[in-house]
Amino acid sequence: MNQPARYFAISCAALTLFAAATEEFSTAAGPVQITPIQHASLMIKAGGKVIYVDPAQGSYDGLPAADYILITDIHGDHMAPAIVARLKNASTVIVAPKAVAEKFPGARVMANGDTTTIGDFKVEAVPMYNLKPDASGQVFHEKGRGNGYILTFGGKRFYFAGDTEGIPEMRALKAIDVAFIPMNLPFTMTPAAAADAVRAFHPAVVYPYHYRGQDTALFAKALAGSGIDVRLRDWYAK
Repeated sequence: MNQPARYFAISCAALTLFAAATEEFSTAAGPVQITPIQHASLMIKAGGKVIYVDPAQGSYDGLPAADYILITDIHGDHMAPAIVARLKNASTVIVAPKAVAEKFPGARVMANGDTTTIGDFKVEAVPMYNLKPDASGQVFHEKGRGNGYILTFGGKRFYFAGDTEGIPEMRALKAIDVAFIPMNLPFTMTPAAAADAVRAFHPAVVYPYHYRGQDTALFAKALAGSGIDVRLRDWYAK
């Protein structure tokens, strides 16, 4: 985990998954550091602030308190009140959709299509949902309940998709610099479907996350030749 992060490599038709480590991106306002924690949980450091997205899985030992927390949905792999309570302090701002905000008095409520500002960060709430019921007729994520987020800092746009399929709103996104895209069944989509959606909005860099049980190498191979920088990291390292 302490080794420098490396891009995925294609050699002799083999794809290598590298250990997750802090990724750094340059912006006009200074660096943005993103540290995968586990599954859909990650930490962002930028502008002297600490942001957690979906702090729900993995270890938080030794990690700093949150200035801001973004939560996408009500499911336990995205919303964990005990972990939020551990990370927050009196000044922490929690941003969440209505269904989540009900669990956190004082949270800033955002609906799909809303925009807000937290410190030097612009936050856009974007749709995340399933396109159709699964074989049992169940819809895990109905339209309008949860939020994906686009976080803008120093002119760079970072997209955290949350639990979603390759919905029309995702495919229509513009000018995304870095995207984090889920791919696990039956809750979101296959690696192939994720790659097809990513080709449509063409971020500069994409990371598979929230992929437990899926072969992310298939996602990378499907985007070969697209000009998109696909970075495979192990979000489930022991």
